[in-house]
Amino acid sequence: MSSTVITASVPVTLDTKELPIKKVWLSDGIGFVELIGTFGDDLTVVNAARVSFDKTSLSLTEADKKLIRYLAKHEHTSPFFHPQVRFRIKMPIFVAREWYRHTIGFARNEVSRRYVDSKPECWVPSAESIRERDPKVKQGSKDTAIDNAVEVEESLRKHVDDTLALYNTLLENKVAPEVARCILPQSMYTEFIETASLAAVARLCGLRLGADAQKEIRDYATIVHGLMLDIFPVSWASLDQSD
Repeated sequence: MSSTVITASVPVTLDTKELPIKKVWLSDGIGFVELIGTFGDDLTVVNAARVSFDKTSLSLTEADKKLIRYLAKHEHTSPFFHPQVRFRIKMPIFVAREWYRHTIGFARNEVSRRYVDSKPECWVPSAESIRERDPKVKQGSKDTAIDNAVEVEESLRKHVDDTLALYNTLLENKVAPEVARCILPQSMYTEFIETASLAAVARLCGLRLGADAQKEIRDYATIVHGLMLDIFPVSWASLDQSD
């Protein structure tokens, strides 16, 4: 699930429709992070801080950049809550449930399989991604795959195929989607729109880019990190705690 290059880009416009600004796909070609809206920039942070002195900056100066770095270093976080971003994200449920643990500064709305019965898509780890358990830690894994990873991958794919076949059989037997969904695995992809402040996203990435975070969530956080650095270069570099 390592990230790939940006594959779609359109100019930002003043149209009220939510058109993708940038879209980055995961390596399986199913998961993605799509930037669909932004509010503010580095100057927004500056002016949120300078209003204390009834001052306004019209363009970003070196003094303004210094101010941003000062605010971040001394954890004066409120100015970083004013800029916002909106993403449309598609990720496996087990990843999303970790992502959703970050709540402060976020608003999310998710696809509901109570209302849709389109074909589910599931993440199946490739053989090299079926990592060995590390007995020295309570959570996490080693970087190396298990010895019989190829056979396990085949078993996982068969399990997913069998589960989806049963799901389709339930629908064919007129079982309501809200009931039939109970058998779908945690590896199923879900999709949601997320709006968040700069400060909130910085906290998420600071934790989910850590060495102790699961690789599959780090892949998504890495994409978000790159997008945020493009939008808020000074503020994001100042807030970055992922090292």
